Amino acid sequence: MHTRKLGELEVSAIGLGCMNMSFGYGAPDPEECERALHKSLDVGYRFLDTASAYGMGHNEQLIGRVLKSKRNQFVLASKCGIKIDENGGRFVDCSPANIRQTCEQSLTNLQTDCIDLYYLHRLDHNIPIEDSVGELSRLVEEGKIRCIGLSEISSKTLRKAHAVFPVTAVQSEYSLWTRDPENKVLAACKELGIGFVPFSPLGRGFLTGAVSADTDYGDMDMRAFMPRFTGDNLLANLQLVDQLKHLAQRNNCTPGQFSLAWLLAQGEDNIVPIPGTKHAAYVEENAAAADVNISAEDLAAAGNLFAGDAVKGPRYAKEFEISLDPED
Repeated sequence: MHTRKLGELEVSAIGLGCMNMSFGYGAPDPEECERALHKSLDVGYRFLDTASAYGMGHNEQLIGRVLKSKRNQFVLASKCGIKIDENGGRFVDCSPANIRQTCEQSLTNLQTDCIDLYYLHRLDHNIPIEDSVGELSRLVEEGKIRCIGLSEISSKTLRKAHAVFPVTAVQSEYSLWTRDPENKVLAACKELGIGFVPFSPLGRGFLTGAVSADTDYGDMDMRAFMPRFTGDNLLANLQLVDQLKHLAQRNNCTPGQFSLAWLLAQGEDNIVPIPGTKHAAYVEENAAAADVNISAEDLAAAGNLFAGDAVKGPRYAKEFEISLDPED
């Protein structure tokens, strides 16, 4: 797989989002998750993404245990700032003390001396971003992290943070059906020389064509509570995916590969999507998207298909909106 640059970090053009291997989309098979991690390196992934909150440390521990002997083969990203209480409630704490404590625990979980890219998972509206970034900069000075990132933040917050210490990457949801970063964040990243890492680039699996009106998510799958995956919204959005399937077929690829190729085409070399999966077969399928050639006409058609108010339903139900930082 060819590479791209996030600041000083050279990474594979497509990275691996590892969250699914611990929670969020149904119960994972531990052995299959291990196969998926090994397969990712075998087929050219050099960028793996996790977070302290994924499975309350389980995801970091999984990567640390399975890939400890291969640590020099990939760029490792993790995140701090979301805490989970004993009742499963999620809240944001980006205080300097919590950033430091979380980083120390993540280094232990990951069985590494340094995390290559360390993000604030969300904006803490109770802590000035300058204070949070200041603590991250001290972790860089101490050699515990190499570079800093921000997740799900506005261009205004990004500029404040970048003025304190250089930000290497911004991670936010971005895909054919989630276009919010096109408002201001992508332009700010380009202006400031900051990489952009789209999470959920396959629309939480929706853009692969695997979701139908009869899909039963179960109680352990967050999509069961997301407006785009239910009721009339689901039926309307499925019609969009049907048209995406036709575009993909015309270009001899899967809808998921088409969706990833569309994202790669949105930036020169600074956009690095991180599709998540817990299956080795999908790890391989997604990697192949880096080599898919799609006509400019069909890329534009897909972008227009999902533009404006074509997609029905908000990204999150109200109870899942954790410290979002909308543009002014």
